[in-house]
Amino acid sequence: MNTMTIKGYQAVIAFDPDIQMFRGEFVGLNGGADFHAADVKGLKKEGEASLRVFLEACARRGIEPRKHFSGKFSLRVDPATHEAAAIAAAAHGLSLNQWATEAIRQAALTD
Repeated sequence: MNTMTIKGYQAVIAFDPDIQMFRGEFVGLNGGADFHAADVKGLKKEGEASLRVFLEACARRGIEPRKHFSGKFSLRVDPATHEAAAIAAAAHGLSLNQWATEAIRQAALTD
């Protein structure tokens, strides 16, 4: 995955061909914080600076830096995918919700 962890916060990294640099963007925050650099060492340095500015702004404003996730979201898929997922879940002895949760967990590489 194209992610980088900086001080416990996750950032998604992508190459920006327009400026010939890598761009990092922190995810799961109550606001935006991004950074650019030509290499990994620079990304880490610029990411730390961007995160520091963001966290300082949150502290001044009394805002929780991390976004709160409820654990609920709605997912829309085409009927054939819905049917295939329901069959796969049943074949594993799981509810569709349990099966989808495990599939997402594995795809996201979390514990």
